[in-house]
Amino acid sequence: MGEIWRMGSHMESVIKAYKTLAKIPSIVGGRLNNKGNRVTSRWSVRNLDKGKNTQYLIDYILDDKLNVISQSDFGVDVSHELLTAVSPKENFKAVIREEKDDKDSSKKKFFLEVWSKTSLKHSIDLTSLDIHGDVYADSEFGSLDWSSDEKHIVYIAEKKLKKSEPFIKRKPAEDQNKESGKRPTPGEEHLLREDWGEQLTGKYQSVVVICKLADESFTVLENIPDNWCPGQVRFTPSGDGVVGVAWDISGVRRLGLIYCTNRPAYIFCHTLAGKLKKLSEANKAVRSPRFSPTGDLVWLQREAGGPHHACHQLVRMTSNNLKSILESDDDVVGDKVSVVIDIVQTKKEILNEGTFYGIYCHNLPSKCFSSDGKRLVFSTQQQNEIRSYVVDIDSGDITDISNNKSPGSTSVLCVQSDVVLATWSSLTTPGQVFVGKLPSARSERAIAWVRASAPAAAPSDVAGAKLQYVSLTHEDSADDVSSFTAIYMGPDAGGVYPLVCWPHGGPHSAFSNAYSLEAAFFTMIGFACLLINYRGSTGTGDASIFFLPSRIGTSDVADCKLATEKALDIFPVNDKKLLLYGGSHGGFLVTHLSGLYSDLYRVTVARNPVIDLSSMYNTTDIADW
Repeated sequence: MGEIWRMGSHMESVIKAYKTLAKIPSIVGGRLNNKGNRVTSRWSVRNLDKGKNTQYLIDYILDDKLNVISQSDFGVDVSHELLTAVSPKENFKAVIREEKDDKDSSKKKFFLEVWSKTSLKHSIDLTSLDIHGDVYADSEFGSLDWSSDEKHIVYIAEKKLKKSEPFIKRKPAEDQNKESGKRPTPGEEHLLREDWGEQLTGKYQSVVVICKLADESFTVLENIPDNWCPGQVRFTPSGDGVVGVAWDISGVRRLGLIYCTNRPAYIFCHTLAGKLKKLSEANKAVRSPRFSPTGDLVWLQREAGGPHHACHQLVRMTSNNLKSILESDDDVVGDKVSVVIDIVQTKKEILNEGTFYGIYCHNLPSKCFSSDGKRLVFSTQQQNEIRSYVVDIDSGDITDISNNKSPGSTSVLCVQSDVVLATWSSLTTPGQVFVGKLPSARSERAIAWVRASAPAAAPSDVAGAKLQYVSLTHEDSADDVSSFTAIYMGPDAGGVYPLVCWPHGGPHSAFSNAYSLEAAFFTMIGFACLLINYRGSTGTGDASIFFLPSRIGTSDVADCKLATEKALDIFPVNDKKLLLYGGSHGGFLVTHLSGLYSDLYRVTVARNPVIDLSSMYNTTDIADW
């Protein structure tokens, strides 16, 4: 297949290659039951005929040694399930489902379903209730959680918008007699309403909704300030309140949220009795609150503002401190929050002679604690890989528990009864489900990973591709940060190949050695790829991230040029067939490079490039770029 791009019928072969790769599923989520002996994995596969992804569930039953003894005969399609949550005692499962309106297919309806182990107990048409708008199921705001007594469910939805009408409009006589609070507001139908931008369009103002199952009644929490957009909510362990994240929208202009962890926000607690308290300090960007089995609350935080994404702290509020805050009228919380893992400027040593570059994940696993609540498991970008760690929340000691069977990326999905559920993949190997029993404290490095899912077979050109990490340094540079990395992937059939020079977007993100359809596709049709993690990428310390602002278009361009020169020196690539390929900030870089080095690069592909700054400033959702 390596030479198909030369063939007369190359387009048919290219399409065939893409269709082959599109059939390979990827794992997008998973959970363990309370005993830790049943895995429910959620997969996604491209459905080319439907023009969208199909999601399905596969279950695995484990024995005492975590070996699979039984699994689902077939996948169960759950594409219409936006959110699901199993109750704490596993008696019920809640599902938020989206369906087309039978009377108008252009409209959608939302349903809340509650299932017991044997039947459907509740099916509630949320749209017909007309107490809120669309339910939020995105990665930033979306939430669905049970109270500990399994009597209440909480979720996030769009605030119901008061109806408006033109100032000059003839009204039916009966409308004149409506109560003033029920009349449409005149003249506001065309007012600008700012939403949250890319992938969050149409989401303007979120609200917290609690359902009491006994009588199927719903309460929209009313006393949350209008300048807060709440999300990521979950019940407190006692069930007498909810904790979540509230993004502050009191600024002059609302900026985009997706991929941007720098927006000002608070961790808050709203009791069912109506008391509202901030749990985090001002001028922080916070996310991902999680409760330990002992009632301690942890979350991720960094300073608000600055680069769109950067290194985070893992912080903790003990259950006693949380209780004292809720019982007091004091708003000072600084001394009630302690740092478990601090921001890492370059790198730090961890247990077992490991190296740690800081936390860059957007979220912690939904269930991330050991059974005694003393250790937390998480995954984060680390240079060229996503790696997984366990941290002692008292001492701050960190241990790497990544699956090191071969170079690749390990992402933790769930922790239950000291069983860790994770996915592992590499650029040459599609994702697989693994489980491991968490060893005793300070012995976690010895974790034994057991594969639960059968490996999806990658085409031989992909599975046998050459894969190598590249470390690069500007030798004569006086810059505070002079080093960066890249990943090479290419055919290993003894030829010389065209090279795709591929800087990532962001700019504060990173490529990792995890399965990628695009990289596999390029390799399958005979191209080598150079995935460039220029200075400013995540996973190499906060100093590298803060190095890039004020040097955009200079240092990142120089890094891409140096990476290209290095690849020409050490890999079997054709210096007459160099291709630039990038999107967003990567699109900015490839257009920049094509203009500066037109004799070196022969082809440029720019996806959604950031190249027209003067016009984009007034239309983009990230004008602070």
